[in-house]
Amino acid sequence: MPPLTSAGCRNWDALDPARHAFTWDEDEDARLRALVREWVPPVLSGMAGWWQGERWCESQVDAILRERYGTWVWGWSWSYRYGGPIGSWVSATCSVTSPEETAARVVAALLEWRGWLERTAERFAELAPPPDASPEDRSWHLERACVRLVTYALDSGAEGGWYGQASLVLSCFLASNGMDQAEAARAVTRAIGGRFESWVTPEPAVIDSVGDDLALGLTGHAPYRDHRERAALEEFHDRYRQHGHRQH
Repeated sequence: MPPLTSAGCRNWDALDPARHAFTWDEDEDARLRALVREWVPPVLSGMAGWWQGERWCESQVDAILRERYGTWVWGWSWSYRYGGPIGSWVSATCSVTSPEETAARVVAALLEWRGWLERTAERFAELAPPPDASPEDRSWHLERACVRLVTYALDSGAEGGWYGQASLVLSCFLASNGMDQAEAARAVTRAIGGRFESWVTPEPAVIDSVGDDLALGLTGHAPYRDHRERAALEEFHDRYRQHGHRQH
């Protein structure tokens, strides 16, 4: 099974946990650990060998996971250091050590990624505009979803390149609501407009402006703010935003 491309990973159908069953128990845990242990080099390359053995091991593990579970495992090694949500696996150079330790890290990273996908799907469902929403209402929902999902990416603990995760999440959210994935990616890129940077947490006003631009660009309507009919929903999402917990 070939790896997902940068465009393919924005295809929510390839990642959506509702479309990809995953059963985990003690037997499956033991089987995966055994498979991983077989591919850990008995002697590691280390810095002197440019970590060739460690990188080779990671690539073999990646192939095993994709073959065994499917396309959704794409991000199992997407470390928080490089913009992803994963803390259990940093890189081949750091995470490939002994067979037992390496296998344990792979299992933890796989389950961490699956958990992130499931939480992301829940957020998408919570934030989705109603199917019968007017353009004005849809604009409001899209603006608030953008703000909450960018904050969600920040709360994952991602560091360098965190905005890549934010862009992916926003693109997948739009795709999950029926938009063509290429069109969704372009809309998100236009809305962000270079305002997010590595290692920099944007001010709330910057995140809000991205949400405004995304909603306006997709609907032609500026989003409402502080509408009395939406007070309860605003309060729910603001509470989620304020109490989000970083994982790393």
